[in-house]
Amino acid sequence: MAAPVRSMSSPSGITCNTTSFQKKSRSKLVSIPGTRPSVQNGQLIVSTGVTSLDYVIGGGLAVGTLLLIEEDRYDSYSRMLLKYFLSEGVICGHELFVASAQDHPDEILQELPAPILDDVTSPQPGQEQAQSSDSDSADDMKIAWRYQNLPKVQTALASSARFGHYYDVSKTMSPDMRQASKCHTFYLPEQPPAESTPTSSMSEAYMALLKAIQRVIHQQGFDGSAPQSKMRNVLRLGLHSLGSALWGDDLCCRESPAHSHSLTTFLYALRALLRSSLSVAMVTVPSHLIQSRVLMGRITRLSDTSIALESFRGSEKETNPLYKDYHGLLHVREVPHLNCLVCEVPDTKDLAFKLKRKQFTIERLHLPPDLSDTVSRVSKVELAAGCGSSATGNKHLDF
Repeated sequence: MAAPVRSMSSPSGITCNTTSFQKKSRSKLVSIPGTRPSVQNGQLIVSTGVTSLDYVIGGGLAVGTLLLIEEDRYDSYSRMLLKYFLSEGVICGHELFVASAQDHPDEILQELPAPILDDVTSPQPGQEQAQSSDSDSADDMKIAWRYQNLPKVQTALASSARFGHYYDVSKTMSPDMRQASKCHTFYLPEQPPAESTPTSSMSEAYMALLKAIQRVIHQQGFDGSAPQSKMRNVLRLGLHSLGSALWGDDLCCRESPAHSHSLTTFLYALRALLRSSLSVAMVTVPSHLIQSRVLMGRITRLSDTSIALESFRGSEKETNPLYKDYHGLLHVREVPHLNCLVCEVPDTKDLAFKLKRKQFTIERLHLPPDLSDTVSRVSKVELAAGCGSSATGNKHLDF
């Protein structure tokens, strides 16, 4: 619809036409390396380090939010996602905060996967057009005429624009690259005992962790309400295995725990800190050990984004032929509802993950059916490209 036009007379008697609407200037977002505005709600987002996971949760992890990961039974794949998250922070120049009660944070940092920096350059427009025409002609020769007008089935969860980096889990990041990023650590056994009993429902361990996070946010200039004296940056918080007995919590020991509100109170306070700062958190929780499903539901609702990893290791599904190409299932529990009335819902709920020798990928679980007896399915190499993977950067990851 065209904008209305209003006629105005200038002092010289010349009539000029001006519109009653003025073009709204686009707001300038904070320019921080490794971030970009979301196409859904304009929220500033960062990559989780796994491009397929970014696609599942709506393009990336919004700054100021909390991502909850329900650990698998042996905490191997959830720990890997945490290392992907921290590795992406190192490559983007973000500051890190790693907290753990089991393994020392320095040991977790030493296991970060090495990035692949020599990605394949994108082809020229002429080459890309020629390649697409060749592939189209090849498809026309293979597919029968009655199937040409059917929509193509997209098996890989791929986004239109690449966001994030690729990593090789068979190699570890070099110490020089890792030390270039500023990192803060919190190891519970090394923390001094509290001088007094906390008055709130939060335990001493969670209270000390919350104070350490608050201290880093305020002292390092990540507080959004305080004036910024230096170039802005993003703080990535990696909190490993909260709710376990090593944190002094009895959620995994009793069906009716005495400290049932300790972890939920901590998550509530943590989200308040994240909302008012340039910070983003990834928290892993051993949900398979928490006996109270009601309490686990409260923990899930206190997170902005929540996913669960169901590993096949040690279960009957490990020998099931249906899951022979995968190592586990991925369940989306919660999706963010920021600056929008309707959240970004994944187009499929049947998601599975696999760990190759070099790459962790998330894919659709079921394959599309054959269109005819003479047409073979999508080759395994094309299907295993992984959701969120583009045409570039995969030659070092696929086999």
